[in-house]
Amino acid sequence: MSKSGIINGMEALPFFIKDCALAAIATGIRAHNLRELRDNLMSVHSGSVYYHFWGGLLMSHFREREYNNDFAEWAKSPHGLHDEALAERLAVVDPTGYPSLEDLRQEVVEVASIRLEESEKLRLLHADRPFQFMRSQIVIFDTNMRIEEPHDLRDVAHRMSESSYFFHFIDARRRTAGGVDDFRSWLCEYGAEYEELCVRLAAIDPYFMPLKELRQRIVAIFDSFFGEPHA
Repeated sequence: MSKSGIINGMEALPFFIKDCALAAIATGIRAHNLRELRDNLMSVHSGSVYYHFWGGLLMSHFREREYNNDFAEWAKSPHGLHDEALAERLAVVDPTGYPSLEDLRQEVVEVASIRLEESEKLRLLHADRPFQFMRSQIVIFDTNMRIEEPHDLRDVAHRMSESSYFFHFIDARRRTAGGVDDFRSWLCEYGAEYEELCVRLAAIDPYFMPLKELRQRIVAIFDSFFGEPHA
């Protein structure tokens, strides 16, 4: 077997470990009330939807966030809409459950529309601080780490940064043809031997946990499957 492995008579490509950062870009679009939030959501760049759901995982915050996405945070904030019912509905929207950013966008629009129909107050209320629509651009770095064969995942996983897990486990889902993480996309080339490992990875929902916990969960799965790394 070659260093990178042989699959069906062909040399398998190694897994190149990348790292990343999210650059926040101002769109200049604001929403002073729920109606404007809904209407702007219909046309804002899809990168803005991505940023306001996932950006918080990589961005530093001076205080602990109550909700995972910016829409729910603004809905609950006393300087925003101060509407707990809307915030809770937005907070349970899990972006991993939607096949595309457009589907996710439509879900948020629908939640906002339903709440507007329910509350006369929200149709008239103007927030003290408008919602600032941002969009993200991902910046990718080469770590110079590579995985030649699946069993190397165990050792390399312990050296990967949290932002590297964001790139390969979260951002990958909008890049790969099957909407899966990079680990499963690579492992599927090796056939049935790693089906159980892929099932374990697929069971992780990365949205409702910080990156530190996500990293710990994935590392634990690799340790369990391949055995603890050598000291």
